[in-house]
Amino acid sequence: MAAPRDLAFDPWDPAFLADPYPAYAELRSRGRVIRYEPTDQWLVPHHADVSALLRDRRLGRAYQHRFTHEDFGRTPPAPEHEPFHTLNDHGMLDLEPPDHTRIRRLVSKAFTPRTVQALVPYVRNLANELVAGLVAAGGGDLLTDVAEPLPVAVIAEMLGIPESDRAPLRPWSADICGMYELNPSGDSAERAVRASVEFSDYLRELIAERRENPGDDLISGLIAAHDEGDRLTEQEMISTAVLLLNAGHEATVNATVNGWWALFRNPDQLAALRADHSLVPAAVEELMRYDTPLQLFERWVLDDIEIDGTTIPRGAEIAMLFGSANHDPSVFTAPERLDIGRGDNPHISFSAGIHYCIGAPLARIELAASMTALLERAPTLSLAAEPERKPNFVIRGLEGLDVEVR
Repeated sequence: MAAPRDLAFDPWDPAFLADPYPAYAELRSRGRVIRYEPTDQWLVPHHADVSALLRDRRLGRAYQHRFTHEDFGRTPPAPEHEPFHTLNDHGMLDLEPPDHTRIRRLVSKAFTPRTVQALVPYVRNLANELVAGLVAAGGGDLLTDVAEPLPVAVIAEMLGIPESDRAPLRPWSADICGMYELNPSGDSAERAVRASVEFSDYLRELIAERRENPGDDLISGLIAAHDEGDRLTEQEMISTAVLLLNAGHEATVNATVNGWWALFRNPDQLAALRADHSLVPAAVEELMRYDTPLQLFERWVLDDIEIDGTTIPRGAEIAMLFGSANHDPSVFTAPERLDIGRGDNPHISFSAGIHYCIGAPLARIELAASMTALLERAPTLSLAAEPERKPNFVIRGLEGLDVEVR
């Protein structure tokens, strides 16, 4: 169905960005799929549909493994954006089988549960150090003092990026991820292209150095990974490293600040968490559900599909609304209530199907480590100023989160 003119869903409206969840409830009441003209997409707001479509092979993150742009009825990307698309299109997130299958299999060899588990002491120690600095200063910006430096350092440590080279990583990541917003501006595209070039050039040099002097880092592991004669190309290694960095940054940083902002607004839940730190794992899952860092995930329709009697034709784009799905009352009891003790919590914040987040175990470790450190070392942590939302919809986060420690 076409989007009604009075639809509350408006990803450029500051009021919607501040709290999109009432608009999601309205969307769910309107139907299972709604045509949204401003972005030329079909919106899917229900949990069951989103969960099923994430696993539906008639949809794809890409289409060029089967169609040209012209055959698919789409306009090719602007030539000046080529560096961004070269970087983005060779990563697992935007590939389909058989290339996705091959790359994920090879990357998994260097990204095993044992590798991730071995990082736990490093993650916990770093979280404790960052929180100790925040406490010593009497407070600060939780985003820049704890939420950002933790995942940046962890993924850089995994990749083997020297500490002296890490300063540009977060700005590069933020600029590249600007292209994932709906209808990005020309300025956003320009920044993303520049960051893509600079980050790729840096990693190309690092890969060359690791070929000569391999270590026990992830870059060396990606170089060495092979299976049945398959290896990663240099571009695939570069794109994989950038994807791991970007996904690790954006999800963990925004989940941390979104989560603490939610806890400050729900003091009973914060008090319960402070009284019982064993609730941390459940709280991490609930905070990921309650204010999802990735609100929307897009897929191309490779073969016609039908949703609730509506045919979505090949060449269309579907926007699966993770934030709405995670607040679907048919799945979650009282979804608008933050409940850190929620038992059954099948949120889809890490996606599902073949594109399920490979870094989800690491993200959970990081989120639990920073939360535990703040609970233990800053038991009087409180909000110092009302935060401002970033003017983004797809990747949901705050400009900062000023806190005090008395």
